[in-house]
This record gives sequence, structure tokens and C-alpha cells, in this order.
Amino acid sequence: MSIPEIVLFALIAILSALFFVQWFALSRRRELRERPSWSDLGIGFLTNFGDALGIGSYATTTALYKFRGRPSDELIPGTLTVGSVSVGIAETIIFVTLITVDPKLLLAMVASATAGAWLGAGVVSRMRRRSIQVLMGAALLVAAAFFVMGNLGSFPVGGAALSLTGWKFVAAVATNFVLGALSTIGIGWYAPTMVILALLGFNLRAAFPIMMGSGGVMLPAAGVRFLRSGRFAWGPSVGIATAGVLGVLIAAFIVKSLPLRALRWLVAAVVTYAALAMLRSAQREAAAARAEGGGVKDSV
Repeated sequence: MSIPEIVLFALIAILSALFFVQWFALSRRRELRERPSWSDLGIGFLTNFGDALGIGSYATTTALYKFRGRPSDELIPGTLTVGSVSVGIAETIIFVTLITVDPKLLLAMVASATAGAWLGAGVVSRMRRRSIQVLMGAALLVAAAFFVMGNLGSFPVGGAALSLTGWKFVAAVATNFVLGALSTIGIGWYAPTMVILALLGFNLRAAFPIMMGSGGVMLPAAGVRFLRSGRFAWGPSVGIATAGVLGVLIAAFIVKSLPLRALRWLVAAVVTYAALAMLRSAQREAAAARAEGGGVKDSV
């Protein structure tokens, strides 16, 4: 194992310890505890099973939450981040150890994504409900577009490079900072990361450790900020954290691959519908606020 990889796993260990210590401390407060329902566990398992196969989980989880009607829209970004910490750790260990990639590029992109997620979580945790609805609606539409592009063969095919140098290295690291920030409003970073790296001539198989490693570090970093703000739903986040890890392990070591084309079309349709529903909710709240002659208040 190279020194950058040792640093990566050390960062994951430190940030995860800080996250789980705070989470367990919160769990001792009786008024916050909420057991995950069967639907929480089912959503966590299914969406993260698909995550490990390359579909991603943020858009699908958000869509299913919107259909179900809980948690509240403003709690979804924090719920996704807090719940996905254990999933991100599992995926990092699996993919970073199985697939070889330039360790310097890996560490630089993980660091930039983490910095972006830390800043993004601080902003999102203070946003108004309607702002979150608008941003998440837009994020879901972007995700649906990526699903359609993948099925139509519109993604760049990538190259053979396992490392990047010069301006390509800088571009990849800078872009990952932006994607890390955007992940805190529900835009998954898998598809955008693959597109950017493919355009730079990078080997797409080698992109997996970068995507998973970014999640393994930035999720606990951003998760701490959501824990402190209280802007997350306890039961659904526990559903992701527990059943989601099981879904990842089954997908990575037992199923390994599935014919995903038809599933991506279905996911694109579901996510598009959820995006429109989210934007309609924001529009209704704005109209209600104008009718009352006041602003839209946060509901936590």
C-alpha cells in the first residue's frame, strides 16, 4: 500500500471516528431517537445496491423519499449525507483495494471533494426549505439527464490513462471540489466525475476508486456539520447506514453486475417525476407565502 493510500485510510478513520462519536452521543437523547421503518431499510438496501453497481443512490433515494412523503424536503440532503457515511466507508475499502489508480491523483481529488463538501454542508444546513426544494429539483433533473445520456451512449468513452499531469491534473482536482460541494444538495458525484475524467482521457474503471474514495472521506466531514445543525431525519438515515451497507456488499461480492439499461430508463423516469414534484412543492410554498404577505420560514 502506497503512502497516499495510507493517508487516505487514516483520514477516513479519523473523520469517521469524529462522526460516529457525535452520532452516538446524539443517539442518547431520547427525543431524537427514531427506529428505522421497514421502508427506510428497504430504500437504503435497494438504492445502495444500485450504487455499488454504478447507478448511484442520491437521486433514487431522494425520489423514493418524495414519493413516500417523508422525510421533509429540507431534511433530505442531511439524511442522505449522514446515512451514507458507513456506505461510503465500505465502498472505499472495496474499490480502492481492488482497483489500481495513481495514488497522488486519488488523494488530491479526495481532498478537494472533502473541502467542497465541508463548505457545501455548512451552506445547505442553513438554507430555507424552499431554496432546498428548488436546488434538489434541479439536481434530480441533472441526474435524470445523466441516466438518459448513459443509455443513449452519449457519455465520453475515456482513455487508457491511470494518472493525470499538468493542467489535466489541476482541472480534475478543481472539478472534484465543485462536485463535493454540490453533493450536499443531493447531486450524486459518480456520473459527473466519470464524465470529467473521461473527457481528460482517464481510464473509466480506474475512476471508481476516486469516486468511492471521495465519498469515504467527504461524507463523514460533511455529515458532522449536518449532525450539529440537526437538519437530518434519524430513522431514514439509520436505514441507509445499516441496510445500505448490506446492499453494497451483496452487489460488490455476490451479484457484481446486472443488465442495467432498462433499469436506468425506469430510474430516469422516476427521478424526473420526483424532480417536478419537488419544484411544484417549492412553487406552492412561494405562492402561499406571497398570499400571506410574508416570507417562507424554515421548518426543521
